[in-house]
Amino acid sequence: MEAAVRAFARKGYHACRVGEIAEEAGVAYGLVYHYFGSKEEVLEEIFRDTWTQMLARIREVEDRGEPAGEQVRKVTALLLRTWRRDPDLVRVLVREVARSPEQMRRQIDEIGHAYEALERIIRHGQETGEFRDDIDPQIAATIFYGALEEVLTGWVMGQLPESDEDIARAEQVLTGLLCDGLAKRP
Repeated sequence: MEAAVRAFARKGYHACRVGEIAEEAGVAYGLVYHYFGSKEEVLEEIFRDTWTQMLARIREVEDRGEPAGEQVRKVTALLLRTWRRDPDLVRVLVREVARSPEQMRRQIDEIGHAYEALERIIRHGQETGEFRDDIDPQIAATIFYGALEEVLTGWVMGQLPESDEDIARAEQVLTGLLCDGLAKRP
């Protein structure tokens, strides 16, 4: 799967052939088909594996029981720092999954779990009095998700600067905007 991520990031999913994935992995062409029925299955498995890991990490943040603002900060850092750790993976997820209506339809349940996790964090903040209770948590979670996705897309498309300082600044700005907007008014 790591070889497929590199190949898809370099050539794009549609232009990449299974043989190029095999070559990138240093295995015989037929071995890819031993594990996956098609190139599409490879992409779906990359998404599923990544999404499962991401949801588990978000759940860990939730389970710590920290204030909601700190949970927002940690989830933001977790997702945005993925760009520094594995830019090829982010490229594939943004270009091939997030921007593909067909792939989005296939992955809608998994994506829905991410929205639900963000909504739980916002509800937690409302229940503890940290966040305003006049804001719909589902809409706020959608905004949270969208902001994260758009920052990552900005890096993938080369529209945003992406140094370590820029990533830290993006985390700070996004967290600040969300938490300030959600904060309970005196």
